[in-house]
Amino acid sequence: MFSRALRCPRRAPKPSRFSVSICSNHTRSFTENSQSSGRTTSFGFKTVPEEEKESLVKGVFDSVASKYDLMNDATSLGVHRLWKDTFVDSLKPGRKGPMRYIDVAGGTGDIALRILDYARENYADRETSVEVVDINAQMLSEGVRRFKKTMYHYTPQISFHEGNAQELSPSQFKDDTYDLYTIAFGIRNCTSIPAVLKEAYRVLKPGATFACLEFSKVNNPLLSLVYDQYSFSVIPLLGTILAGDRDSYQYLVESIRKFPSQPEFAQMIRDAGFTTGGDHDGGAWTDLWGGIASIHTGVKV
Repeated sequence: MFSRALRCPRRAPKPSRFSVSICSNHTRSFTENSQSSGRTTSFGFKTVPEEEKESLVKGVFDSVASKYDLMNDATSLGVHRLWKDTFVDSLKPGRKGPMRYIDVAGGTGDIALRILDYARENYADRETSVEVVDINAQMLSEGVRRFKKTMYHYTPQISFHEGNAQELSPSQFKDDTYDLYTIAFGIRNCTSIPAVLKEAYRVLKPGATFACLEFSKVNNPLLSLVYDQYSFSVIPLLGTILAGDRDSYQYLVESIRKFPSQPEFAQMIRDAGFTTGGDHDGGAWTDLWGGIASIHTGVKV
């Protein structure tokens, strides 16, 4: 199932706006005769008008969609697969019986597939469902292709939807609906992280969990130095060699460095209304590989 949730990423001051929200970590916007808000945001190390970021990020993921796993292998030395396994294992899908999950910026379906497999293999759960939402049609097409090879294809357990994480359609993604909201390696690419967190809070049921897996800040100085050297010297080169696209891989490295630190992001989650653990590893977040990536969770009260 692949549906389109067409939403404008922001309200423009003039009505002549055509916006296509194809979810993942990016949005495609075409604005005719609209005025700039004057607000800026980061696109890697560059500062750009907010109105431009989503189309710029969309261009990156249009470029890497067919090589998305290769991209993650390059940026994490292949360890992203283990991190995703750890992420899903920490959430124990299926443990409390069949539930309704939403995976945002999850177009390729790798987190959704892990959730459904975990619930089935560990709890004999064949009723839990995952709605995958992404802003990029090409990423979603990769997810649909992935699921065609599984037992879940054409079952009520999985569906794919185009939509903007910052402004989910209230008619389709209703208030107080989901038992778990996941977003993996996607939130850093969104123009407004607070807007994403606000929407996550809206669609979750009271007592439900928000869970985010994202690249983060390395705390060990030696590891940080080695990781920086690898990131800025090797990853863009791999992008050129493996995908013929240095710029997209350069952006991905820069976007990681611009993402808030673990305590800063934990505070943003609390500001959205969630409760979290204390501001330390093992509390509000769990560091993976010294903080190269972290799992953040919050509970809707």
